[in-house]
Amino acid sequence: MFAAATESFVKQVGDGGRLVPVPSLSEADKYQPLSLVVKKKRCFLFPRYKFTSTPFTLKDILLGDREISAGISSYQLLNYEDESDVSLYGRRGNHIVNDVGVNVAGSDSIAVKASFGVVTKQEVEVSTLLKEITTRKINCDHSLIRQSRNSRKAVLCVVMESIRTTRQCSLSVHTGIRGDSMRFHFMDEQNPRGRDKAIVFPARTTIAFSVFELFIYLDGVFDLCVTSVSKGGFEREERATFALLYRLRNILFERNRRVMDAISRSQLYLDDLVSDFYDKPLSMTDISLKEGTHIRVNLLNHNIPKGPCILCGMGSYKRETVYGCFQCSVDGQKYVRLHAVPCFDIWHKRMK
Repeated sequence: MFAAATESFVKQVGDGGRLVPVPSLSEADKYQPLSLVVKKKRCFLFPRYKFTSTPFTLKDILLGDREISAGISSYQLLNYEDESDVSLYGRRGNHIVNDVGVNVAGSDSIAVKASFGVVTKQEVEVSTLLKEITTRKINCDHSLIRQSRNSRKAVLCVVMESIRTTRQCSLSVHTGIRGDSMRFHFMDEQNPRGRDKAIVFPARTTIAFSVFELFIYLDGVFDLCVTSVSKGGFEREERATFALLYRLRNILFERNRRVMDAISRSQLYLDDLVSDFYDKPLSMTDISLKEGTHIRVNLLNHNIPKGPCILCGMGSYKRETVYGCFQCSVDGQKYVRLHAVPCFDIWHKRMK
């Protein structure tokens, strides 16, 4: 009976489909702002989701003992009084039949009267909450996180809005045969065509709520899904592995691109040197052929290992050579490595 009344309230109030009716009066106090609920998809035959309350709040699953200081605003929403007929053959009618506990044989409908009075809406200040949780992480060892992660259909949600009553409220039902004499004869013991039942519940009872989903990563970082486009859930191992491989691929691609750019720049520089060398007359460039000039030597014959050329081997791409000159020295080294052609002659041309 309570579930049918809250569902009728949500259907009439609307709110773009974000509001969810509280399914049970006994769990109404568990749908307060910042409380955690589990959202599960029933099956492919039922497009609607099932929300299950938990005894935890958002603060309970975060690392650290710091309280969440996000403010909660409250204001009056509307004054709700509803009287309607519900068919016994619908889902809402079946819920009421199970709750009424009276014989409904011979009845084809139930008249329901819900008197909620003035209801208030409590909502979390989203901008403040987002700033508060920017540096916070989820405790992945929490029992609720472990159990929810194991279920691929479960999504953890935070209650962001709740609608509550402000006074003692009542729900009444009358069963009977559909007709003019049946409608809304509540609490009338003399009515021979039906039977009545009523329940009363206290003030500040939550009748509807709305949630934001959480997407939780493997390292405990989480996102609050503030739009219907973004979906909550848990990062899976295979998804994390794929993301890591994708990032490594991009890193290797970028590194290869830089290496190829360095090789290209080095090749252009060397081509310029060669062109500059061969464009000059032989008598001006071939210094090593003149009498008394420095001599090319094979450094391996003097137990000096192969190494980078001092001209074209200093970049990211190491061009190595076994030739050099003992008559030149650099940085205290009594020889320099130089390619036989054209680096040896270019070096000595510049030295001259």
